[in-house]
Amino acid sequence: MDSVNVSLVTEFLLVGLTHQPDRQIPLFLLFLAMYLVTALGNLGLIILVLLNSHLHTPMYFFLFNLSFIDFCYSSVFTPKMLMNFILRQNAISYMQCMTQLYFFCFFVVSECFVLTSMAYDRYVAICNPLLYNVMISPQVCLNLMIGSYLMAFSEAVALTVCMLTLTFCDGNINHYFCDILALFQLSCSSTYVNKLVAYVIVVINILFSTPTIFISYGFILSSIFRISSSKGRSKAFSTCSSHIIAVSLFFGSGAFVYFKPSSPGSMEWAKISSVFYTNVVPMMNPLIYSLKNKDVKIALRKSLARWKI
Repeated sequence: MDSVNVSLVTEFLLVGLTHQPDRQIPLFLLFLAMYLVTALGNLGLIILVLLNSHLHTPMYFFLFNLSFIDFCYSSVFTPKMLMNFILRQNAISYMQCMTQLYFFCFFVVSECFVLTSMAYDRYVAICNPLLYNVMISPQVCLNLMIGSYLMAFSEAVALTVCMLTLTFCDGNINHYFCDILALFQLSCSSTYVNKLVAYVIVVINILFSTPTIFISYGFILSSIFRISSSKGRSKAFSTCSSHIIAVSLFFGSGAFVYFKPSSPGSMEWAKISSVFYTNVVPMMNPLIYSLKNKDVKIALRKSLARWKI
């Protein structure tokens, strides 16, 4: 018997968020507006960091990478999602689906590790400010990002290769993109090994990211409470609040989807919940880091004045 698996399905149909025709156009306009805000916000931050030398610091190096990931991340599935609102049948080929799955996994894992690196950066900035330039040197920043992307690459490859070994007998994906859980439901072959690999990867990410973030903020809070002046405490809190909000949105919405016990209607809830970490989080991150950030506001004013001249 040939060892190469040949799927019985050569094309999938993405069911989308809703079947009701009267909701298609309003949802199309809503998600189109969200995608435009996401693209403009993240590309705007990328351009600001590149053009303003005073933003060439470790904090904004991480933010630059976060914005790049969010822009690419939302572009992986949002255009296809928008098509699903205006087309009666939104088809995606087998290889396109696997490619979408790979890049989805790659950018999700990348964001997970970038947010973890940003937590370490904030810990050093507040708890060890005198050693900041040594502990968060340009080489350390570069190594952290290379490590994040390498981890994302290896985990995305492992998950995609596992998915390629499955045989699919049903082509209707009950989702608006090729999500792992939705594809598992379509398989007519055993998914035990695939689910085991997926759970191991999730556990590895959780065991690395969650303790690092919690321990970092434990030390940060301890240092903040030891600051005598209220102005100093307020300034320290303000430097961390944006990152805390971003972490809560990303990890909270993801955990709600992938750790919720399965039930007959769980896939419908998973689709709605997925909107938060696939659409809302990439849109909110540039807003979160811009609205409360004086450096970004100054850079924006300088850039606008320069372009006006």
